[in-house]
Amino acid sequence: MNQYVGKKTLRSFGRVNWLGLWTLTSREVRRFLKVWQQTIFGPIVTSLLFLFVFSVAIGKTRPEIGGLPFVNFLAPGLIMMVVLQNSFANTSSSIVSAKVQGVIIDILMPPLNSIEVTTGYALGGITRGILLAIIGFFIIAQFTNFTIHNIFTTFFFVVMGSLMMALIGIAGGLWAEKFDHMGTITNFIITPMTFLSGTFYSIKDLPDAVYQYAKFNPFFHAIDGFRYGITGYADSNVFFGGLFLFILNIILYGICYSMISRGYKVKS
Repeated sequence: MNQYVGKKTLRSFGRVNWLGLWTLTSREVRRFLKVWQQTIFGPIVTSLLFLFVFSVAIGKTRPEIGGLPFVNFLAPGLIMMVVLQNSFANTSSSIVSAKVQGVIIDILMPPLNSIEVTTGYALGGITRGILLAIIGFFIIAQFTNFTIHNIFTTFFFVVMGSLMMALIGIAGGLWAEKFDHMGTITNFIITPMTFLSGTFYSIKDLPDAVYQYAKFNPFFHAIDGFRYGITGYADSNVFFGGLFLFILNIILYGICYSMISRGYKVKS
């Protein structure tokens, strides 16, 4: 509840509106859980199909990568690919839907500041990413022979990757005016960067000129770090990758905070 004094608004619940933050986060979580067949089951089935097709098509002929059977190398990348794509979809679809349906006012009117709105949306995307990672791991583990090498590294990169894509989804959702705009971002930015991030191959196999650029692909570092956490194998320095994602997330959070505080494309 707000108390109005002249033109100023005093937030009577303290520095942080914990109830409001929890409400926004839980709304975002319930929103994707309500259609779990599409948001959870669908992506897992897609990753299993990729695993099956690649293991049958080239799994037996593909040489080991870093001492790992190709299927064991591929599986963590598929899990993380699903995590990244769906963390982005969670925040972007929520914001664009609210704008298209004309209910974005439900976020602008409540006593939530820009930090709380940004954090609430981001936590919803992170939750979906973590849930997909857990379910994907236990299901795909039934078809492969691997265990978790380092659970802390695995969790860190799931959170960092999910946060990165959730924040990109917030920025993209605020920029987009209709679903066609989000389709453009997904088809020409998200999907290509995901597929060119070492999911299906080691980036060390790329030509040297391309390899130098690939090392700065944040999608690659999220997948590479997660793969290391599962298998113990990485194509690059995992510490550098984790630091890279951490700094990038700080920058992305600042961008999203700035866009929301200015009411970018949501205030007339």
